Amino acid sequence: QVQLVESGGGLVQPGGSLRLSCAVSVRTFSDYAMGWFRQAPGRERECVAAITKSGSLTYYPDSVKGRFTISRDNAKKTVYLQMNSLNPEDTAIYYCAAEDKYLGLLTSRHGYEYWGQGTQVTVSS
Repeated sequence: QVQLVESGGGLVQPGGSLRLSCAVSVRTFSDYAMGWFRQAPGRERECVAAITKSGSLTYYPDSVKGRFTISRDNAKKTVYLQMNSLNPEDTAIYYCAAEDKYLGLLTSRHGYEYWGQGTQVTVSS
């Protein structure tokens, strides 16, 4: 059974940084494409970053491009989301997701089968 556990969320001031981690309990982590999503109250869950199985390709929407960085450590079975220059619009619950049936970048929430429980990120002064 695939389990994902996020950590690293919290309260941060505007302009600050946070690093989220997602530990994945699977036999072969490199078989899984990974994504980070967020969901704010009253809004749909949106992809903020995605990475291929090998880590060679990444995706970011314009809203976070240049501020967020996704990376993965296949030996540690962990995916990270470095978030810089945070602003109040980044406030949301952040989820990591995993999928092993897709070869490339997976940016749609409908494509992911496995999800973590989420971690709250609040950007406020």
